[in-house]
Amino acid sequence: MSARNRRSTAIAITAGTAALLTVCGLGATAMAAPAATSGTKGSAAMVAAGASAQTVTVPRGLTISDGTRHVLVNGKSIDFGTIVRDLAWNPKGTKAAFIDGHGNLDIANPDGSHRVTVAANPGGQTWSHPTWQVAAADTTNGIPAKNNLIFSAKVSGKTVLEGIKATSDHGTPTRISLNTDSDTALPKTNNTWPNVGGNYGTAVYENTHTGEVYIRDDYLRQMGGALTKGSEPALAPNEEEVVFVRSVHGHDHLFVEDFSSSTNVIKDVTPHATTDYTEPTWSPNSKTIAFRAPTGTYTITKTSHGFGKPVKVSKHTGLPAYRG
Repeated sequence: MSARNRRSTAIAITAGTAALLTVCGLGATAMAAPAATSGTKGSAAMVAAGASAQTVTVPRGLTISDGTRHVLVNGKSIDFGTIVRDLAWNPKGTKAAFIDGHGNLDIANPDGSHRVTVAANPGGQTWSHPTWQVAAADTTNGIPAKNNLIFSAKVSGKTVLEGIKATSDHGTPTRISLNTDSDTALPKTNNTWPNVGGNYGTAVYENTHTGEVYIRDDYLRQMGGALTKGSEPALAPNEEEVVFVRSVHGHDHLFVEDFSSSTNVIKDVTPHATTDYTEPTWSPNSKTIAFRAPTGTYTITKTSHGFGKPVKVSKHTGLPAYRG
């Protein structure tokens, strides 16, 4: 059975009645861009001398951002020329998306250069957690290629999911509309922490009101529904598993839901945690999960019997993200 079929089976089993979700067309009503955001295209600083050249030991391909101007890339601290929050890489690892110091949605090269403001925050909003939605065209089913950014936006006190084409320059995000064809509507607000994985643009996200993780299959019918209780989800690139955070006896543990079996096994992969493990992310081969702890950055790797023990890979604490 294919990964797509297994995922569809998982949705049917865990979510009950699936909901029909649609994305409003990306790029509708224009919003004014703050003057402070002008002139960002192609002007970001390259690697600075001195502190920015500091070498830090991290596993190959793993990057760490900590809300400052500097991002650990290939073991070096790179100055992006602006505050970098919630950095995420496209599947090829050639572009980074993040929220800059003005609250705008930017993309840049791995060395911080060629920074472009994809969308300027109009003010009065808080944007967070961008994720790349990249998928090849499906000519058989008439589905065009996707190269979008989906992120969370707090607007007038309500947190919603919004999207925009990644090739935009000071473009206008559009709210992602969550519709339903059942009696149980999906929550339209309090949705945050989107994460896209795989070849079809499938996303997972959390709802802070229900305390559940949801899946959004953005392909032929854009079906979706609730998966399980948890937060901060990340979908494996092979679309076979989702990792998420759940509190156990006062500490945040990492759980993995496996879609490859008809029973949808959910397992605590950090059962002996004595501290909080948060902000998990998958490696490109879906074999390793990197995550944050108060004392640094850790990883756990699949073994023949599940996942191994957490291993500290850096004393640097921040948001981990893998480059493709």
